[in-house]
Amino acid sequence: MKTTDSDPQNLPGETRQPFQRQSSDRATLAAIARRAMIERGLEPDFPPAAQQELAAIREPAGETNAARDLRDRLWASIDNDDSRDLDQLTVAEPLAGARVRILVAVADVDALARKGSALDGHASRNTTSVYTPAIIFPMLPAALSTDLTSLNEDQDRLAVVADMVFEADGSLASSDLYRARVRNRAKLAYRSVAAWLDGEGPAPKRVLETPGLDENLRVQDGLAQRLVELRRRVGALSLETIQTRTVFEGDAVSDLEPDRKNRAKQLIEDFMIAANGVTATYLESKKFPSLRRVLRSPERWDRIAALASGLGDRLPNEPDSAALEAFLARRRKADPEKFPDVSLAVVKLIGRGEYALDLPGGEPPGHFGLAVKDYTHSTAPNRRFPDLITQRLLKAAMAGTPLPYTLPELAELAKHCTEREDDATKVERRVRKSAAALLLSGRIGESFEAIVTGASDKGTWVRLFQPPTEGRLERGFQGLDVGDRVRVKLIHTDVERGFIDFARD
Repeated sequence: MKTTDSDPQNLPGETRQPFQRQSSDRATLAAIARRAMIERGLEPDFPPAAQQELAAIREPAGETNAARDLRDRLWASIDNDDSRDLDQLTVAEPLAGARVRILVAVADVDALARKGSALDGHASRNTTSVYTPAIIFPMLPAALSTDLTSLNEDQDRLAVVADMVFEADGSLASSDLYRARVRNRAKLAYRSVAAWLDGEGPAPKRVLETPGLDENLRVQDGLAQRLVELRRRVGALSLETIQTRTVFEGDAVSDLEPDRKNRAKQLIEDFMIAANGVTATYLESKKFPSLRRVLRSPERWDRIAALASGLGDRLPNEPDSAALEAFLARRRKADPEKFPDVSLAVVKLIGRGEYALDLPGGEPPGHFGLAVKDYTHSTAPNRRFPDLITQRLLKAAMAGTPLPYTLPELAELAKHCTEREDDATKVERRVRKSAAALLLSGRIGESFEAIVTGASDKGTWVRLFQPPTEGRLERGFQGLDVGDRVRVKLIHTDVERGFIDFARD
C-alpha cells in the first residue's frame, strides 16, 4: 500500500475511523486538522482549568513603573492580511550621518500568561499555534492572543522593546532592551504595503491618515534593504520556495494562491532577525542562559555540492554559507523559473532548525542559513512558546531577579519545543495537501502542465503550474529528472491523506 510522510499515525490503542466528508470543504478540512492534531499528540482544545483562568482575565496588563512611555511614537504593525495575533510593532528614527534607530516592540505576553498557570501548561504542551487552511489552533486563547496580549490598533499595551542603532552600511552600532508602553497607530498588511513601496499601488488608508507614517515606513524600508544586502554578503541564504495559500469562496475551496515573499515581508523579517540577535547578546551580557534557534552546518554538504555540480557550478569541499549564497544568486539569475525547486532541494539537504540551550560563556552553534552566531526566538510570544520562555528570561535579566527556569528545565524545553514544532509542521502540511486534493477532486482526467520536483527510488514528484500544487507521478516517470517540464493527467485524489496522483499524458 502506498504511503507518504503525511500518512496519519495511529496512537497506541486507537482504532482509525473511516474518513467522512463533511457538509462543506471548510468543515471537512477542519475535521482533518483536528484529527491530525490529536494523532500528533497536540491538544486542539483548551482544558477546563485554562478556560477558568481565562474567564478571570478581563483587561490588558496595567501600568508598571518599570516601563517607559513610548506611546507617542509612530508604531505600526505589518503582518498577513488576516492576522489578528499581533506580536510586533516597529518604528524608525533617522539619526545624523545616515544612521537609523529602529525600535521593535514585542507584546508582553508573560504579563497575563503567567508561568505555572493552566494557560501556560497548555502553551507548553503544544508550544506553537498551528495554522491550517480552515481552522487555527492558537497556542493561547484568542481572547488573549488576538486581544488582551495582542498589539492591536489604537490600544495601549505593555511590550518589551529592542532598541537598535544601525550605521549607514547596515552594521549594528549599539542596542538595548527594556520594557515600555506602546500604542499601535496602524495595523497594516504585507501585500498592500509592498505594493505601495514598489510603486505598484496606493499607500494604505491608515498610512494616509497618520501624519508622518509614510516617511517613517520609507526610512524603515531603506534600512531593511541595506540589512539584507549586508546579510547576504556574509552568507545569509536567499532561498525561495513556493508556498501556497488556500482561497475560499464561502466555505468552498476555490483556489490555491502562491504566497510569495515581498518587500514588506522582507522588511519585517530583517528587523526580527536583528531583534532576535540583540536579545541573544543581551542575555549573554547579563550572564543568563538562552534558548538559541540554531541551524547546524549541513551534514549533507556533499549532496549540496553534487547538486551544484549537476547544474554546471561548483562549491567548496567544506560547508561555506557565503559560497552557497553566491551559487543561489547565480541560479536565480540563470533560471528564475526553476529557482524555487533548487531552493527546495537545498532546504531539504540543509535540514531543519532546532532549539538548543546556550550557557553564558559558551560557543553557540549559530544559524547556518542566516549566517549569524547569536540568534534566539523572541519576537512572537503569542504564537511560539520558545519566545515566551525568552521573554521571561529577559524580564528576569532586566529586573535582576533569579532565573525563572532551572538549566535542566531549559534543556528539556529546548528538545520538547523542537519536537512539537515538527509535529505542528506536519499537521499544517497534511491539511494543505488535503485542501489541494479537495480543489482537484472534481478534475479527474484533466491534463496539466507541470515540472518535475523530485526523482528518486522513492518516487517521482511533479508540481503543477496552475494550480501550484504537488503530487506523485504514478505512471510514465521513466527518464524524467528534476527540472523537466512534462504534461500530466490527474488520475486520483485522496482528501483524507492529501494524496494527488498523476500519469504522464
